[in-house]
Amino acid sequence: MSTIRLNTEIPGPASRALTERRSHAVPRGLSSAAPIFIRDAEGAVLEDVDGNRYIDLAGGIGTINVGHRNPRVLAALRRQLDAFLHLCFSVTGYESYVQLAEKLNAITPGHFAKKTFFVNSGAEGVENAVKIARAHTGRPAVLCFEDAFHGRTMLGMSLTSKTHPYKQGFGPFLPDIYRIPYGEPASSRLGGRVPMSHEDVEQLLDQAFRRLVAAESVAAVIVEPVLGEGGFVVPPAGFLPALSTICRRHGMVFIADEIQTGFGRTGELFACSHFGIEPDLIITAKSLGGGLPISAVTGRAEIMDAPVPGGIGGTFGGNPASCAAALAVIEEFADGGLLARARTLGERFQHRAYAWQRQHAFVGDVRGLGAMQAMEFVDRDGAPFSAPAKKLAHYCLHQGVLILTAGTYDNVIRLLMPLVISDEQFGEALEVIEKGLNTVTAELGELVDTTS
Repeated sequence: MSTIRLNTEIPGPASRALTERRSHAVPRGLSSAAPIFIRDAEGAVLEDVDGNRYIDLAGGIGTINVGHRNPRVLAALRRQLDAFLHLCFSVTGYESYVQLAEKLNAITPGHFAKKTFFVNSGAEGVENAVKIARAHTGRPAVLCFEDAFHGRTMLGMSLTSKTHPYKQGFGPFLPDIYRIPYGEPASSRLGGRVPMSHEDVEQLLDQAFRRLVAAESVAAVIVEPVLGEGGFVVPPAGFLPALSTICRRHGMVFIADEIQTGFGRTGELFACSHFGIEPDLIITAKSLGGGLPISAVTGRAEIMDAPVPGGIGGTFGGNPASCAAALAVIEEFADGGLLARARTLGERFQHRAYAWQRQHAFVGDVRGLGAMQAMEFVDRDGAPFSAPAKKLAHYCLHQGVLILTAGTYDNVIRLLMPLVISDEQFGEALEVIEKGLNTVTAELGELVDTTS
């Protein structure tokens, strides 16, 4: 039985009416990937205000790994609602904050004493991780990477690579931020991901320390173990371990931004585990809260203790309801079932996507870890080609599947489906994507060559 149900054109009349109201009430800078308004959500299924039903491969940009309205999360929230909603941990404590910190200290990578504190969003986590690193080292500079995304605050934008739309009109940005290639230059990625030796990474960092900033001025290096908004790029083998070693040698804090990769998305609880690295600080958010806003900075106890009392905090950080939801999310992952499911979903997608790559010349790359999967589109010369990505996302929406684009050139389709999606639902969504690729080929005509 089909999950997708389309009662009206997309968007339907009720969504169009809400879009009109939105245009008068909400600033244009806040855009939406899909012009629909949702009434209900369950598992991996969305239903809009017109009664149209969609399969969700966007997952709130990776916030719903355990599924919409996860029963364990809802039960935890109901219990918390009967107790209290807000106290502010900076005023009076409550056990769930401490309990969640203990859990994250235990499950994040690293065999050393750790401490954790909470804020509201991934961008706030990034801000505070950098503050903590600067307090610990007494240094000002931060190294980040090409195609990185670290949020929309002023520091987040300064660390973020993509200019349009994230940075357009918002400068000047913060000083002492220096950007280097994410392992190999972006222009060579489609040629095949070649492992990097320790010497290769040494040379990359040596050039940065000679041309950009002195090593002794760098407080931290912040890196996504797999690029998120930058196009779901998996780094070359050897890159992250060597980077971590070099940071340690120079006294720099190694920060892993696991905001999108964390909590099962890549088939491990944290993507760092794929690479055998133990970051000094790790930032988590998105799916940590199971749909509620919460972000955590977890790291070496001596680094986390660097700020003076009162130096970090916030009114709503570690809100009791969000802590209750996060504890339930951690319980959901405890038996390993969702991690295995993420790996299965990734394998199933890649099996289909590699066939699509052989059929459609504009599918330049298929990549990812676990359920964090993507296709990159290129033109006949191998240059980034955004038209297929935009057309495919549009086609899928109008056929009942919600997917997102990504990448510096908006030429990547990324999958962030809830890990609880059923085999039938995922198969139905893949069929829509396949038909969409065929439609894109027909629409673009001579702009794309179809392989034999």
